[in-house]
Amino acid sequence: MVSKRLSREEGHRRKFLCVVDDTPECDRAVIYAASRAARSGGGLVMLYVIPPGDFQHWRGVEEMMRAEAMDKAEESLARRAERARAFAAIDPELVIREGKAPDAINAVIEEDRDISILVLAAGVGNEGPGPLVSAVAAKSGIGFAIPVTIVPGNLSDDDIVAVV
Repeated sequence: MVSKRLSREEGHRRKFLCVVDDTPECDRAVIYAASRAARSGGGLVMLYVIPPGDFQHWRGVEEMMRAEAMDKAEESLARRAERARAFAAIDPELVIREGKAPDAINAVIEEDRDISILVLAAGVGNEGPGPLVSAVAAKSGIGFAIPVTIVPGNLSDDDIVAVV
């Protein structure tokens, strides 16, 4: 169970949580979340999750791979944050976590009780909508205690602006 959300209480504001990765559809989630946050006077939290590594017996390799993954996460977040700033004039909070995506998402939601909506984007390729969207849609044990908005990956910027 998630702690009570604080976004409607005095001194708080609703925040949108957007999971960032390097997929083309991620930009759709960023634009949607940034637009909704800007339009509603809310905030935007952008989360990049570094998948867990399995290199415990190669300490030097593990440290090098972790550093490379961190650099990639920072670069991806910076690029997406600049997109949010340019499109919606909103300055997002940037968060990097290591672990399994559902666990990391739930931990961030639990820690920041102003987060009220999780925004994901569905892929449009032959690979399907993406692992998180598929898992949420299939109710395969992944659950979040806040509403989840799934943005179609084929919406244009204008389409998104028209619905926020």
